Amino acid sequence: MDRRQKKTRNAIFRSFIDLLSERNFQAITVEQIIAGADVGRATFYAHFETKDALLRALSQELFDHVAQAGAEAGQLFSCQAPDSPFLHLVQHLQKNDNQILRLLSGQNEPLFAQSFREGLKRLVRSQLPLFAHRKDPRLPEEFWVEHIASVFVDTVRWWTDTGRKESPETVTEYFMLSV
Repeated sequence: MDRRQKKTRNAIFRSFIDLLSERNFQAITVEQIIAGADVGRATFYAHFETKDALLRALSQELFDHVAQAGAEAGQLFSCQAPDSPFLHLVQHLQKNDNQILRLLSGQNEPLFAQSFREGLKRLVRSQLPLFAHRKDPRLPEEFWVEHIASVFVDTVRWWTDTGRKESPETVTEYFMLSV
């Protein structure tokens, strides 16, 4: 993707994220997104087939950023990445970068939760050696990946439900101790 295409894609993401800060995903229209991004309808559809595809792409951007240890490929997420990708992810959740928590906690957006979970499972697969000493050899790998992802999701849910009082480092430590 050339610089101009990245700039247009980021403008669409930014418009979408701004709208998410004001309303639920279901209430947002493509017309509102393109108006905020100052692009045409054809340009939007050249980048994203649907509004749902845009939502999935937002999740993908987050996990690409975490997997690349903070590289600013899409420039939607930027930070000083810690060594742990799980801590890195919790730090972005703490900052509520790009309305991630709103999307995750929103009862109206199972599509983002599903996309987030798939990205999380890819991340877990890439980090399986961290958990190897805890895995019973009788457990199938896919079950183990699903279990670790579920523990992470439940840890984040607990953290948000209790007001995010603990630091990302503490929450990540709780997660690592509970797997």
